[in-house]
Amino acid sequence: MIDIAARLRVTAVAHEQMARVGVAQIAAAGQAIRSALQAGRMIFAFGNGGSAADAQHFVAELVVRYERDRPGVAAIALTTDSSVLTAVGNDRGFGEVFSRQIDALGRAGDVALAITTSGTSANVVGALEAAKRRGLITIGLTGRDGGIVGTLAGIHVNVPEERTAVAQEVHIAVLHILCELIDEDATSGD
Repeated sequence: MIDIAARLRVTAVAHEQMARVGVAQIAAAGQAIRSALQAGRMIFAFGNGGSAADAQHFVAELVVRYERDRPGVAAIALTTDSSVLTAVGNDRGFGEVFSRQIDALGRAGDVALAITTSGTSANVVGALEAAKRRGLITIGLTGRDGGIVGTLAGIHVNVPEERTAVAQEVHIAVLHILCELIDEDATSGD
């Protein structure tokens, strides 16, 4: 039987490690997002599998609210439009499901937030390449050693964790911290 307490400690250790090695990168990502939003820019978040769900979760917190009432934030999860995803997948290939949307919607100064535990997904890599070509601010939230995404992203927030599930658990904490930073800006006049 699984040792539940030990499993919870694994996540706690991963969070502690991130608190030691990742604070500056999280702060840089937060500042880049805040600056882009203050300039009226958009956030595009994307990833595969659990990371797709994390992108959607993050965008929902921005568009609706996190912990404070504030104006909605301009953000889109590129994982949610089933008609676009299936058309691109069918007509152009799954490797372009995110890059095609970045090409169509992204503008210089917008933010492309790639979420991936492996750092190697072809469609995530392609989207970051498209974002860089178009002048978007690129942020990679990765696991393991960051893979190709870590080398492509202008700001790389790496959770140095081999286990996908554990990296994803820390990713959610990082995304919530980014939400708190955005909430702080929106309510700093209160």
